[in-house]
Amino acid sequence: MSLRIALVSDIHGNVDALEAALAEIEQAAPDRIAGLGDVVLHGPRPVEAVDQVMELEAAGALVIAGNTDIAVADGDYPAAFPWLDEVPAGHRAASEWARELLREEQLEYLRRLPAERRLSHGDELVLATHASPGSQTAGLPADLDAALTVQRVTRTDARVICCGHTHVADVRELGRKLLVNPGSCGYAFDGTPDACWAMLTLEEDGEPQAELHRATYDPHTSAEEVAARGLPGDVYRAATIRTGRYVR
Repeated sequence: MSLRIALVSDIHGNVDALEAALAEIEQAAPDRIAGLGDVVLHGPRPVEAVDQVMELEAAGALVIAGNTDIAVADGDYPAAFPWLDEVPAGHRAASEWARELLREEQLEYLRRLPAERRLSHGDELVLATHASPGSQTAGLPADLDAALTVQRVTRTDARVICCGHTHVADVRELGRKLLVNPGSCGYAFDGTPDACWAMLTLEEDGEPQAELHRATYDPHTSAEEVAARGLPGDVYRAATIRTGRYVR
């Protein structure tokens, strides 16, 4: 028997994008859903985003935390952004804005989310992580040095590594491992503003396979909500949502 897992990552408070992706996922009728972190920061509706993710988990979804969930829930900016010598004021302002809006039970929910989840199907082990095995911040972009890529993917015995963080959709064979990055549902960097998600299919007697999907929605509404908020950096966040390219 096969096991089909829908993957969603990097929602970033963009509920319109999440709803578009979930509508397609519902039509596809997967066996499980996995959320790969970064639920709230940057987007216009963090409260609704957490509510929807909590509902998904209550219905059986696997959900993990991303690095920006740490920034919002706990304000630990060096932990959330360790590659930055100085965390921009805009990151702090957006994190504090979201933290003030979220209910205490929502903040506690983000705090208790695990960094990784694993599941098995037949002989195959699947790892759900935000950035790479053992890390919520060290990602696996396609242009990463090959030696560093090998170092990161070999930190797990999992046959399939499901991750996000780069905001660029990607499916790659890395030796015997399959890397599946669904891209960003609500804050894409790869040239289209569509709501990205992926379907992973595991066969008991075959090779795992993954397909990338993009649900269309109107990004201008979310972009306008962000622009109207008036926080430092919101003009760039709005442009990113609207274009699907990282604008700063």
